[in-house]
Amino acid sequence: MSRRRLLAIVPLCAAALLASGWFLRRALAPLPAPSPPPASVTALLGGEGPGGFARATAPRDFRFPDDHGPHPEFRHEWWYFTGNLRAPGGRRFGYQLTFFRFALSPDAADRGSRWATNQAYMAHFAVTDAQGNRFRFFERTGRGALGIAGATARPFRVWLDDWSAEGADASTLPIRLRAAEGGTSVDLVLDSAGPIVLQGDRGLSRKGAAPGNASYYYSMTRLATRGNVLVEDTSLPVEGSSWLDREWGTSSLEKGQSGWDWFALQ
Repeated sequence: MSRRRLLAIVPLCAAALLASGWFLRRALAPLPAPSPPPASVTALLGGEGPGGFARATAPRDFRFPDDHGPHPEFRHEWWYFTGNLRAPGGRRFGYQLTFFRFALSPDAADRGSRWATNQAYMAHFAVTDAQGNRFRFFERTGRGALGIAGATARPFRVWLDDWSAEGADASTLPIRLRAAEGGTSVDLVLDSAGPIVLQGDRGLSRKGAAPGNASYYYSMTRLATRGNVLVEDTSLPVEGSSWLDREWGTSSLEKGQSGWDWFALQ
């Protein structure tokens, strides 16, 4: 870091002395401390963080449809929908619609304001147009208050603004996905065409050696899909297959880890 050098000049009067002293103090004053960086996904998934959350330490019994819904006793979770779609004539699309929940504290906000919440949500929406060689990606964030974002198990629903995944009845399936942004949208209905798959050790997916650096993780890998895709203001009927990944936990990453590579192959 460069510094200005203040050249001393023989003062001609007391006023000049005072002015020189003021500029010297300004030139040599320490710079203000930099602002802390914003929270990163690595920090949110790491082992460090506030105490009081439940941790994924051992296999558990999964209970459906309740486990399709939120687990607020854990720090983070996500509903991760992806799929391959085909329109009449063979035009192919890929899509992603994902909802993330992050708890800022283990206890619900105890304040009178309707804005108060300890839950933050983020959502990703993307469509790949293979024929048009175009990829469109959108992101939203919102608080779990005032109906802006949230998740429920009975009936199943997770949403952020008007992006949503919503179950048709008490059994959750079929699930309707809806998202629209910037002339791109999906309106899809997903129904089961295969069993629920428990990942890792009976649904316990370890990400590191430390106890609790793990998640509870199941997948629905064969979801028959039909509906409509809108690209460049053109709506097309589509059919295909989708995949849902569900994970929740409190810490996942060891110290020094920045993440993991993830593949879903159909």
